[in-house]
Amino acid sequence: MHHFRYVGQHLHCESVDLAEVARLYGTPTYVYSAATIADNYTRLAKSLQGVDVQICYAMKANSTLAILRHFANLGAAFDLVSGGELRRVLSAGADVKRSVFAGVGKTEEEIALALQQGIFSFHVESEPEMARINHVAGKLGVKAPIAIRINPDVDAHTHAKITTGKSDNKFGIPLKVAGAAYEAASKYPNLHIKGVQMHIGSQLTDVGPFVEAVKKVSPFVAELKAKHGIDYFSVGGGIGIVYRDALASGSQEWWDAQLAGQRPITPEAYGAALVPLLKPLGLKILLEPGRFLVGNSGVLLSRVEYLKRGQSKNFLIVDAAMNDLVRPAMYDAFHEVVPLHRDTSRPALVADIVGPICESGDCFAKDRSLQQVGEGEYVAFMSAGAYGYTMASRYNTRSMAAEVLIKGSAFELINARETYDALIAGERVPAFLK
Repeated sequence: MHHFRYVGQHLHCESVDLAEVARLYGTPTYVYSAATIADNYTRLAKSLQGVDVQICYAMKANSTLAILRHFANLGAAFDLVSGGELRRVLSAGADVKRSVFAGVGKTEEEIALALQQGIFSFHVESEPEMARINHVAGKLGVKAPIAIRINPDVDAHTHAKITTGKSDNKFGIPLKVAGAAYEAASKYPNLHIKGVQMHIGSQLTDVGPFVEAVKKVSPFVAELKAKHGIDYFSVGGGIGIVYRDALASGSQEWWDAQLAGQRPITPEAYGAALVPLLKPLGLKILLEPGRFLVGNSGVLLSRVEYLKRGQSKNFLIVDAAMNDLVRPAMYDAFHEVVPLHRDTSRPALVADIVGPICESGDCFAKDRSLQQVGEGEYVAFMSAGAYGYTMASRYNTRSMAAEVLIKGSAFELINARETYDALIAGERVPAFLK
């Protein structure tokens, strides 16, 4: 659930009218609900009562400093995948001593930085990476904590570009050779085998693949505990969120109305299915959710520029574009689009909702039906809190959007809209061209 709803005719986030935010800070602007993030985190943590759980927020979903600080205040650790993300955690006033470092291409500099900051564990993706971590740790005179990422070859039944647990994905080491990989790790003098990790994909809407993967890997985990004394098992992230009917899903009534077995995964259903499988292992359990914690906590506000009526279809042209929210162009992802001012007396409009970038792919929705809106009015792209701002670009020399955080009736700019001067600050015309 989330904290976006209409109060009368006006779309609110918690107790704030979003039109007020749009008027004050302009558009495109990302807006996040602090209460939604806190609710998601708390429900997930409670769902795994009975096991020693450590939630490491997958910050690639949304790495704005204020969001990271909010998670740190809630008690979260972090799942990071670059030296830059590690530095963001530090800049947010948090530490990395309970956090994990994942990713297939860690550089020597990143490994050294993580070791110097006391990283909880590296999630190792390959044997060459294992050798590199050992080498860097040796130069620093320390032992590097590691867990090997196991690829269980489980089909998550999600989009091809966000599945990670199949044998033909670039991630992890196949389960059938993982024993040999751990034996190799045990021979390195500067490695400390601490755990085992898996992650089968993102935006899973059925608990079945999670259960299948845990059941498949658990015997091997128990074997590692007996042989190498591991103390944790990371089951990754991947819990999906609601994209269709996103606005309606903010109410308990919507969830109650879903047919049994067809509702999206709830934290409670996830915990009920996995705790009985994880508890007998007697290990610390790490979770690395990203999208689930922040996806429905954010919206992207945009202003209508024109309604272009064509012979065969209409085009609603807004000031947000694929550089601001690339998911529809990259994944054919669905985002519900709603007006900030709802007027049920207006006729419906069917149109392609598009941005101003000179690419045919700059299209958020095709033949989408919504109430008629005109120039200067505002709309919100729902479920935009994950992989929105973090995947944004400056294509067409468009500045990065602003970001705002709301808590109750208070709201504050947490990331100012990029200026043109800041956008080109690192560029130079060489002397030989002058």
